[in-house]
Amino acid sequence: MADVNAQNTRLLVITPLRIERAAVRRGLPEALVLHSGIGAARARSTALVAARIPADAVAVAGFCGAVAAGLHPGDVVVASEVRGPAGVTRCASGPVVAALAALGIERIRVGPVVSFDHLVRGAERRVLAGQGALAVDMESAWLAPAAGGRPFAVLRVVLDTPAREIYRPLTTLAGGLAARRALRWAAPALALWARQGG
Repeated sequence: MADVNAQNTRLLVITPLRIERAAVRRGLPEALVLHSGIGAARARSTALVAARIPADAVAVAGFCGAVAAGLHPGDVVVASEVRGPAGVTRCASGPVVAALAALGIERIRVGPVVSFDHLVRGAERRVLAGQGALAVDMESAWLAPAAGGRPFAVLRVVLDTPAREIYRPLTTLAGGLAARRALRWAAPALALWARQGG
């Protein structure tokens, strides 16, 4: 599970997928990166491990599914809060957005990310959009306890949208390439955020 490349690092980043971990490590080689695996159970297990790792700030980075209109594959979503079955966790967003802007990244949206234990499709996405959510994932709410009182951020990159859901193979490939590239470019913003105190 742990991919440890530093001790007592300022920044701990958790990524659910191996492809996300690879993108983050390319863009952010100085961080400690944990691969959690997909879904709530693996995220909860990883959070217990991560809570004991010395770090000044904790972030979740990876892909997401858009629910709000106007989002496209490769757009960066910074969570203002993460909503899950156990409630709402506030996230650092303003300083992360400032760090992304400092890197010249322009396609950024800030707002709620909702975590589910299943892939969200069709009408369920429309309901969430009506509730003000920007995007969905399957881990962030269960990874949030890893912060343990430390600054916490969630940076996700859009993989698919309501009009282009991931069960369409060609769409998935195109969206995946855009998302992986954007995640690699966006990852260094997390280091800037952590260095500024989270």
